[in-house]
Amino acid sequence: MVVPVGLQRTHFMEFTDIMAKRRSIRAFKSDPVDDAILDELLTLSLESPSSSNSQPYKIAVAKGDVAKQLGAELEDKFWRSNEINKQPLPKKLLSAMTSDALPDSDFKPILGKYPGVFQERRVATGMGLYEVLGIGRKDRKARDEYMAKNFTFFNAPVALFFFVDPRMKHTALVDAGIFMQSLMMAATDKGLGTCAQGALGIWRKPLDKHFKIPHEYKLVCGMALGYPADDKVNQYRPEKLSLSDLLMPSK
Repeated sequence: MVVPVGLQRTHFMEFTDIMAKRRSIRAFKSDPVDDAILDELLTLSLESPSSSNSQPYKIAVAKGDVAKQLGAELEDKFWRSNEINKQPLPKKLLSAMTSDALPDSDFKPILGKYPGVFQERRVATGMGLYEVLGIGRKDRKARDEYMAKNFTFFNAPVALFFFVDPRMKHTALVDAGIFMQSLMMAATDKGLGTCAQGALGIWRKPLDKHFKIPHEYKLVCGMALGYPADDKVNQYRPEKLSLSDLLMPSK
């Protein structure tokens, strides 16, 4: 394994252990992540492959006061948007024209039902998570309150936002996904936890307020990063596909 200068170590966790240990972390300690460690993780992740080495992505890193301000702004938009969605249709349409709380995402998020079997898997995962948390299926208030935690990054000390240049079309999204996977694996190896968050791609304007983002780059999603707390929610691991479901049969 070729390790970038400055990242040499005497011991690495076995890759199979990293894969088995990584999971979506939804409760974090308040401990800050040292800048040197964060730089190391990102530098190592830059070894990720991309289409013809085009590397069509950029990242905004929020921590400290910026992360707190962004979290407060995003959570406020979530709650105001949530109230609009409960309104009768005529009032909802009016609010859509006048409120800044509705999504302004660069890529249209899937806010309703997923198509086909993907909705079944989504529901099963959500119900499993709520069961661990002790949230009843019909307890909409508790579910909304937990959803809101997405926008304060589950109290993680670091939030990362991933942008791509859409001129690279679908390969930009593929390459960004590979980079994110590398980052999540590297973080796990360092004893850190992550949670990739599609919800953090719903609102763009708060990020433009805090970062100098090239206009051609579009927001894809975000990621919470920090040290995992000793919380039952971090033990949840949804069921993955079986090999028979994954592999296409031969003709």
